Amino acid sequence: MYESGENYLETILRLYEENGFVRSVDVAHRMNVSRPSVSRAMGILEKDGYIEFVLGNTIKLTEKGLAKARDIYGRHKLLTTFLQLITNLPQDQCEENACRVEHDIDVDVVNGIRAWVDCHSAQS
Repeated sequence: MYESGENYLETILRLYEENGFVRSVDVAHRMNVSRPSVSRAMGILEKDGYIEFVLGNTIKLTEKGLAKARDIYGRHKLLTTFLQLITNLPQDQCEENACRVEHDIDVDVVNGIRAWVDCHSAQS
């Protein structure tokens, strides 16, 4: 999956957690993209089995989509925490950097960072 698809899935998950529902217009506003761009991306995600449209034309993550979105968002949160711990920089700056890294990082590196964060968070 491309980075843009991962960004859409993560956005859908976060919007759902905040609002209890997700509409295309909400995704467009959050990601600062056009509604036609969201429509095209949703078509691809639907075709690939990551989302479905339900009552009222809201977007729902499928089991496959939810698992992928949770994985992406989990990496995002882990990397944000890691960057904050090692740099002591503001959360928003660490979050922006985590967002750029989360899509290209190897699973082994994520596991190593998770172990480091678990160890160092327990010491705090």
